[in-house]
Amino acid sequence: MLIIMQQQAQECQIDNVVKFIKDKGFDAHISRGEVHTVIGAVGGKIIDPRDLELLPGVEEVIKITSPYKLVSRAFQPQDTVIEVNGVKFGGGNFGVIAGPCTIETFEQMDKTAKQLSSYGVKVLRGGAYKPRTSPYAFQGLGVDGLKIIREVADKYSMAVTTEVMDISQIETMLDYVDILQVGARNMQNFTLLKELGKVNIPIILKRGLAATVEEWLMSAEYIMSGGNRNVILCERGIRTFEKVTRNTLDISAIPVVQKISHLPVIVDPSHATGLRDKVIPMSKATIAAGGDGLIVEVHYNPEVALCDGAQSLYPEDFKTLFDDLKLLGPILKKKVN
Repeated sequence: MLIIMQQQAQECQIDNVVKFIKDKGFDAHISRGEVHTVIGAVGGKIIDPRDLELLPGVEEVIKITSPYKLVSRAFQPQDTVIEVNGVKFGGGNFGVIAGPCTIETFEQMDKTAKQLSSYGVKVLRGGAYKPRTSPYAFQGLGVDGLKIIREVADKYSMAVTTEVMDISQIETMLDYVDILQVGARNMQNFTLLKELGKVNIPIILKRGLAATVEEWLMSAEYIMSGGNRNVILCERGIRTFEKVTRNTLDISAIPVVQKISHLPVIVDPSHATGLRDKVIPMSKATIAAGGDGLIVEVHYNPEVALCDGAQSLYPEDFKTLFDDLKLLGPILKKKVN
């Protein structure tokens, strides 16, 4: 349930409400808005709302019927804005992340990052650990890859995002990474999500291959209930009977999620379509639908890429896309960064 505090509620009254619900076995999650402070009571057993309404400083108590609490707009009406290295996601901002599918060599990352940085990209992506369908496919460079992408990113004053696949990788990754990604295959790896709730850096949570919007939001709830409020949702296409694209990009998920959740929603058009020539139009569709950002695959020479070269943009094509997004931004009331 949600406890809406009065506009003039004192800090001691807020603390008293928090203590009350914790004594009843609930976790307390505080959201401070411009007008009201909202306290979410999550977990626990049974509590009479009237007991809360009688506490000094309480204006209203609302029961939440949806299974997700902390990700909902009922808990936090205003958009969550997440900022990394000057790039903002949410609240009218449109953040762009770019880089290769996987980290191959220092030279490959350096050439790609140099070009992206010259275009104004401030967040670099690249996989150090790769969840591949075939056990014989390239699995990534692991820690050596993390060292490469960190060194390259520092060289060009960029932030780093890469995918975490297992709890055992988290501690090491925190030394190299600014944003952790949870891939589609791990969206419902609840043990991993619980651990990511304990870290203090943003998490990009990709939608599962066949996950409903509710299942996706419940996975975000796992992270947020652990204390980490910095979650960025990522639509990356879902599996359908259609075969002409790698997946089916659910653009409609953007406004659907934004209506019920305050979390920023970005799109991965590269994994969604699997084809380079489809990435640019789907990227433009993302900002048109109200999305909060993109994570796009770019490789300085896609023909020699060890992974997903067919869906990786050439740097010059990405520059054209980035420039077009900056032109579209003001029309669609989005600040592209």
